[in-house]
Amino acid sequence: MNFKTIITTIAVLGTGITLAACQMDAYQAPNPNGSELWSGYKTATAETRAMQDDDFANPGMPMVDSAAALYNKKDGEANMSCADCHGAVDDPKGGSKGLPMKGVSARYPVYDADTKKPINVELRINKCRTKYQKAKEYKYESDAMLGMTGLIALQSRGIPMMSTADNPSDELNAAWKAGEAFYYERRGQLNMSCKHCHEDHQGELIRAEVLSQGQSNGFPTYRLKWSKLGSLHRRFRGCNGNIRAEPYGYGSDEYLNLETYLAWRGRGLPMEGPSVRK
Repeated sequence: MNFKTIITTIAVLGTGITLAACQMDAYQAPNPNGSELWSGYKTATAETRAMQDDDFANPGMPMVDSAAALYNKKDGEANMSCADCHGAVDDPKGGSKGLPMKGVSARYPVYDADTKKPINVELRINKCRTKYQKAKEYKYESDAMLGMTGLIALQSRGIPMMSTADNPSDELNAAWKAGEAFYYERRGQLNMSCKHCHEDHQGELIRAEVLSQGQSNGFPTYRLKWSKLGSLHRRFRGCNGNIRAEPYGYGSDEYLNLETYLAWRGRGLPMEGPSVRK
């Protein structure tokens, strides 16, 4: 898929998104995967794909359905709900109203002027809770947080990832560079980097597992191994553990930078969350 096609595809979604796509078309640092981008869906088994393709069979959807009630529920000292700012959600799968946050997951992480660093969907949810609702933060990997990120991701299905962080004038450019450096840095007792699996050996078997490109377009994802939805940062921590490296914390600067880099690395791939993986 070329980027002019992407611009045409998402132009119908609104001027703001079209502008982001035009910026993406104007600044194109060479993607290591070239035009051969593919999602982990490509190498999933037929049974796993079938679960993802059917929201009634997708085991992550009950958590997403529960989050719709949280979205509409007033909370905190301010007695406000997400719906008070963003509009109500009737049917998380896109019923009469759906969720008026279409395209949000496709453009995150974004630059946060308060912290002067990337903010992802999880941290944005908690910022809204503490700043506007005056409510307690959700724990990063809690059912409430995973359900809410899944609910938001669901509204961006099929919309291409559209990071412009490679643009030197983009406020996320420093984070993009730091994330790129992290991606290629060897670490852990196995002295491996992200590239050794997801770039050098993508599509090849490691034991019974086919190595993917390590794209982020399917998160949050329901991993059969986890038996629940999980965040991208949980996957980062798992990868660090696999190479015998000390994991960073959820929402850490290191993982936010890496998430920023992966969002750019996968730009053009359609959003799939909440996906299903092995």
